[in-house]
Amino acid sequence: MSEHHGEKTEQPTQRRLEEALKRGQIARSAEVQTVFVLLGGLAALSFAGQETWRNLANATVGLLGHLHNTPVTSDALQGYALNGTVLLIKCAGPVVLATALAGLLAGAIQNRFNTASEALTPDWNRLNPVEGFKRIFSARMLAPLAMSLAKLAFIIALTYSEVQSILNDPIFTTSVSIQRIAEFLATAWVRIFFRISLVLLGVAAADYGYQWWRTHRDLMMTREELKEEMKSNEASQQVKTARRRRRAQSKAKMLAEVAKADVVVTNPTHIAVALRYDRKTMRAPKVVAKGIRLNAERIRELAREHQVPIIENKPLARMLFKHGRVGGEVPAQFYAAVAEVLAWVYRVNRYRYYTEANQA
Repeated sequence: MSEHHGEKTEQPTQRRLEEALKRGQIARSAEVQTVFVLLGGLAALSFAGQETWRNLANATVGLLGHLHNTPVTSDALQGYALNGTVLLIKCAGPVVLATALAGLLAGAIQNRFNTASEALTPDWNRLNPVEGFKRIFSARMLAPLAMSLAKLAFIIALTYSEVQSILNDPIFTTSVSIQRIAEFLATAWVRIFFRISLVLLGVAAADYGYQWWRTHRDLMMTREELKEEMKSNEASQQVKTARRRRRAQSKAKMLAEVAKADVVVTNPTHIAVALRYDRKTMRAPKVVAKGIRLNAERIRELAREHQVPIIENKPLARMLFKHGRVGGEVPAQFYAAVAEVLAWVYRVNRYRYYTEANQA
């Protein structure tokens, strides 16, 4: 069976894993998201629970204690709505904010803090109701359904005895204060939540393991796919090697032209542009070499070795580097500035150029 052409028997390559990460095809569990959101809500209630209870209690006392003299007018109702909105934000805001941040953190951790650009591209097939029904009733949905049923069964089994003991508590048959009822409800809620958290943590770990296994299985390759990818990688490597070779040859040829340059314009250290002008053969000065940082340093070294004048002119160097092309003529808008530089070079090195002209 392993010899069949269409069977996925090979482990995914690094390139396939990287492409899957770009598509967002990685192990992702909704149960992990649920646990993070639940723990975020618990943390918010732990820190802001007393303040929330105090705000609710004060609002309730203020409302019920002044019912006999509470005006009912349009202006008063607007004030009540505003106060209610502020109270809602104070009470629910910390929980909503904490759960939202926890959900984002869970998603970021599962995505390895990467943004899947291809996954963000709209997929209109997801809006197709036929495809939606196929996904809902597909075999792949059986595992999540079984996980949900198992989770519900575990939660009921672990919390049944706790809920029963709470319902049998004498507090339901005796007269107690509001404070005692609040303490009882808080304690009961914490005990139930602790048991539910244990179940959810185990379910989240099991579900994430299953999602990782399923994703890894989907990314496995056939032998033909592996061979094709190896051929593609070899061809890509050959292209990259040829491109690097051409760049190296172009760079060597460019640096060889520095010895023939008339002047090198610098920035003074970050940029260097070598210019050459022959009145007999050139219509305008040409850029024979240009470089930045290390290449600029190499151009300056070659210029010093061959006694090519080096002139510091920051604006001109930047413009020539940006707009000039190696082997091409100086852009027309820089003719005047380049002419001034060349004129200065010819005046300073008059004897040198006179000797070279006579030798030629």
